[in-house]
Amino acid sequence: MYIYGTAHVHTAQPLAAPHRPGPTPAPSGASSTFGVDQLDLSPEVEFAAQVRDLPDIREDRVAAIRAEIARGTYETPEKLDIALSRLLDEIA
Repeated sequence: MYIYGTAHVHTAQPLAAPHRPGPTPAPSGASSTFGVDQLDLSPEVEFAAQVRDLPDIREDRVAAIRAEIARGTYETPEKLDIALSRLLDEIA
């Protein structure tokens, strides 16, 4: 059935004509993208994958640093110079 606007309604039409499907062209080999899937990942997914690949927490190292902080021996002038240098490299 064809409907043209609200005032023109035609009767049912046969399926064979004029709606015959034409021949389907065959894929042209390697240059065809037929059947090829594509996946685009968001930056958040890529970040989550990077987090998953991080090494496990080294509990012994964390305990040693906490002990140094508690004793007041963790912050040295050399470490502060390194931290300041890295900060300036990052913002410059």
